[in-house]
Amino acid sequence: MSVWPKYPTIYEINTWAWLSEQSKQSNTSVDLSCVNAFVWDGIATLGFDAVWLMGVWERSPAGTAIANQNGSLLEDFRRALPDFRPDDNVGSPYCVRRYCADPHLGGCDGLATARQELAKRGIRLILDFVPNHVAPDHPWVNRHPEYFIHGSIEEARNAPAAFIESGGHVFARGRDPYFPPWPDVLQLNAFHPGLRQAMIQTLSSIASQCDAVRCDMAMLMLNPIFERTWGSRAGQPPPEDYWRAIIPAVKELHTDFLFIAEAYWDLEWELQQQGFDLCYDKRLYDRLEHENAESVRLHFSADTKYQDKLLRFIENHDEQPAAAVFSHEKHRAAAVTIATLPGARLFHEGQIEGRKMKVPVFLDRRPHEHADEVLVNFYQRLLKTTAKPAFHEGEWTLCERFGWPDNRTYQNLLAWTWLKGSERYLVIVNLSEGAAQGRIPLTWGGMQGAWWRLSDVLSPAVYDRNGDELFSAGLYIDLGPWCYHLFQCCRI
Repeated sequence: MSVWPKYPTIYEINTWAWLSEQSKQSNTSVDLSCVNAFVWDGIATLGFDAVWLMGVWERSPAGTAIANQNGSLLEDFRRALPDFRPDDNVGSPYCVRRYCADPHLGGCDGLATARQELAKRGIRLILDFVPNHVAPDHPWVNRHPEYFIHGSIEEARNAPAAFIESGGHVFARGRDPYFPPWPDVLQLNAFHPGLRQAMIQTLSSIASQCDAVRCDMAMLMLNPIFERTWGSRAGQPPPEDYWRAIIPAVKELHTDFLFIAEAYWDLEWELQQQGFDLCYDKRLYDRLEHENAESVRLHFSADTKYQDKLLRFIENHDEQPAAAVFSHEKHRAAAVTIATLPGARLFHEGQIEGRKMKVPVFLDRRPHEHADEVLVNFYQRLLKTTAKPAFHEGEWTLCERFGWPDNRTYQNLLAWTWLKGSERYLVIVNLSEGAAQGRIPLTWGGMQGAWWRLSDVLSPAVYDRNGDELFSAGLYIDLGPWCYHLFQCCRI
């Protein structure tokens, strides 16, 4: 495999439900060792650089049993599957018993086969890593109880939701500082030197099986946050932060391996400084869902070195499906936005087809939903265009936009360009529910003294414009609510 593109496009798959669906369609048992070639070909055709097989690690029977006693979870399961049966719950993929591919999914050999099939098509493999906690039946519980946060017998008796006794030890259940503990996992101690060495070994093993790792709730392991969450139970904070110790040690053995952080609480920059190659851009998702175009534009005004390491999305397994959150029109405008920004772009399995049901990651199957063919066609055109080299290795520039004193709707327009050699693209999006007019100056070198053809790759629209006008006065734009242009710009 060649080196990673500067701005990769990633496809997240809910592995267990995805394989169950393929088994049902083919009327035979399908695991990672025998996925039909046309399925891998279909993913490759969409131009993805990497596939994130979410949830491949061995799940915990103990965690599954706990989940089947959780009334709130059972309500979620029945919401997604009205005919839910207890054996549909295969446990949380983030309640990891061992970092070995689950036998039901094809085991380690099946995972290796899937990786080979992806590599044949120039696609890299991303897997999960959960630094904060493990399943209650993980081997470390018996072999290395010192790796965990502990409590007292009294706490186990008086606060069973937060502490559990096992094998003569009382373990804290995993948590973050803002929510109640998770009932199916035990809390690891980020400050323990033995755990850190064990995690380096674990991640080195993972790195031998894939090309990148998505680190669940990565910010929980930062020294200040871990100390605030666990106080004296964790002991004295080490002088070196968790990720500053872990990431370089793994990359010394696996130089092209990428670390991706699930990140919240505006800690993306800090995690980037500690070695992460990419961090979730949850702030952009929230701005697209709840805020106005000017707020989004301010987000895009951040330093490009910071933006280059952000992972953009409008859907993943933790969020509600985009088709359920956004109107059809806003969905497409948001998709054009995240697909054409610097950084990595993440698309969730089902997003392209317009699935609206959020399926709990515990479940081994999901309800049938008819594909939205209009949305499928839109995504196919969008992904085909953004697979071009300009969007992966080119130069991105945020454009200015102007209007008139009596018409300030131009503030709802966002525009940016991509340039790589002779490839030139202009993206313009109206992120509002009203019409918007304005002018977008194009300041590429060589614009003046020539005519330019602007061909919208997402519609039949084609415009010929004078380069002198484009450079000085700017391209006049009149876009309806949630409308957009993705222009390929060629000199004529």
